[in-house]
Amino acid sequence: MAPDRVRVRIGDSAFGPAMIAGGSTGTRSWSWAVTAAAEELRERLALGADLPPEGITVRADTTEALGALAQKERHSFGAQFAEVAVDPATGEVRVRRMLGVFAAGRIVNPLTARSQLIGGMTWGISMALHEEGIRDPATGGPYGADLAGYHVATHADVPHIEADWVDDPDPEDPVGIKGIGEIGIVGAAAAIANAVWHATGHRHRHLPIRPDRVLAAGAADA
Repeated sequence: MAPDRVRVRIGDSAFGPAMIAGGSTGTRSWSWAVTAAAEELRERLALGADLPPEGITVRADTTEALGALAQKERHSFGAQFAEVAVDPATGEVRVRRMLGVFAAGRIVNPLTARSQLIGGMTWGISMALHEEGIRDPATGGPYGADLAGYHVATHADVPHIEADWVDDPDPEDPVGIKGIGEIGIVGAAAAIANAVWHATGHRHRHLPIRPDRVLAAGAADA
């Protein structure tokens, strides 16, 4: 195929039902087909044949290769760590720093991967300390139905966050991509809640960990 004519067919109703586009599954799926097509193209070019004016077309179908993989889980996972400060007078919780280390298979773009992981951890701070969906009992409508009234973490709420990953190869997978998706948020709120428990001695089973809930837990011991 000519260099300016690379085509990937996705979302075609002729292919039947498919999963949602999420969790980096697109990158995981398409990269295998693109890699297989590129390998075939390289082999054909290595033969030294003259290129026709219309170029060379190669196609890849990974159906059989995917079916031949060993049936086992290939999910991404990670561990997160948080340090918090709790004001005993106001009940305010502040995250001082966070660290996340992940195993997500082959990392295609380290720059965007790190940004995605840090963004997910920031989302986890918002989940742990700020965001709360409340409905009006009279109307059934949500309070704070827009970002003007809904409480989310802002720049001042986000501490120094570090994100990194470990080498996580799969010898049976020629591509090795698992996908990052929203793995950065998984465990973030739990790490913060555990840090609050370590600081106060109280477990919080409901999010967000609001100042009034922190004070109420402390008052129960008084």
